[in-house]
Amino acid sequence: MSTRAFLPKPVPRETLAHLLKIASRAPSGTNTQPWKVYVLQGASRASLVSKVCAAHDAIRATPALAAQYEEEYDYYPEKWVSPYIDRRRENGWGLYGLLGIGKGDKDKMHAQHQRNYRFFDAPVGLMFTLDRVMGRGSLLDYGMFLQSIMVAARGQGLNTCPQVAWNGFSKIILPHLGAGDDELLVCGMALGYADETARVNTFRTPRVSPEVFTTWLE
Repeated sequence: MSTRAFLPKPVPRETLAHLLKIASRAPSGTNTQPWKVYVLQGASRASLVSKVCAAHDAIRATPALAAQYEEEYDYYPEKWVSPYIDRRRENGWGLYGLLGIGKGDKDKMHAQHQRNYRFFDAPVGLMFTLDRVMGRGSLLDYGMFLQSIMVAARGQGLNTCPQVAWNGFSKIILPHLGAGDDELLVCGMALGYADETARVNTFRTPRVSPEVFTTWLE
């Protein structure tokens, strides 16, 4: 599950190193291991949060600024169709409904969306990049690497939230990380100890039955 509220409890560096070592065993095409990881804590994390939240607020005040912050690869489709748009809406309104955010509550929507750019208060922010020279298959490899981190984190009593929301702000994020011009931002991730008292963490996304997406051939 995606955790959207964390405790300020710090995560030891040795624990993070252990998670990354486990995830390094994720499979990749011809063992290319295309992942690059940036771990943000303390001042580096706080500074990035401040920069991106300021840009997010500026876009709300002046929507035309959004053109300056575009994702560098298409994570979502250019045109939504069923059943994917239906699942997206069900997910969005399910979460907002749980939090008491109505369709016209623009202020609350903005504030909740900005929680992404605060890593949902998690003490650890992870940013993942990929060398631009790599092909689309490396994104498949990356998915296995990311899930390996997420599953390993649960084994240490930690929770995560993978975040594509950061991608539109790569022109801010990549220089902050010290990443090279040859790197592409894949996504971010919040990591830490879940706030079990937070209402948002009771949200569970629905799943379709395997019968819907499986074809048996004999």
